[in-house]
Amino acid sequence: MARKCANCASSKGMVRFKDETFTVKHAGMTTTVKGLSGWRCGACDEIEFDAESARRYAAAGDELVLRARERQSKEIRRIRRKLGLSQVAAARLTGGGHNAFSRYERGEVAPLPAVVNLFRLLDKHPELLKDLV
Repeated sequence: MARKCANCASSKGMVRFKDETFTVKHAGMTTTVKGLSGWRCGACDEIEFDAESARRYAAAGDELVLRARERQSKEIRRIRRKLGLSQVAAARLTGGGHNAFSRYERGEVAPLPAVVNLFRLLDKHPELLKDLV
């Protein structure tokens, strides 16, 4: 009996593939994972990795997420310091709790996109800070 696609339930079934290279992308960064195996749908191109390939693909994605979070935490810290703000003052500015910026800068929590956008704007136009405090 043919293996059905979980995505489209195609009657064409899934076709086995082995030793392929896939690219993982996140936040403008990419990495490649070689030697992956699994099943590909002949109708919709959906991929189902075998267990070991799924683990390796997910680990590569997780690594990109951690790198992006570290990059973002360094950026937020750099901008906050450039503006002469304490972590508490930065948290007040963005409406976060008193420990918010400490967690952002340690990479424990990703700031909301609005916080990142505000700090990037203030990085380019620090004179706007006086209108916000």
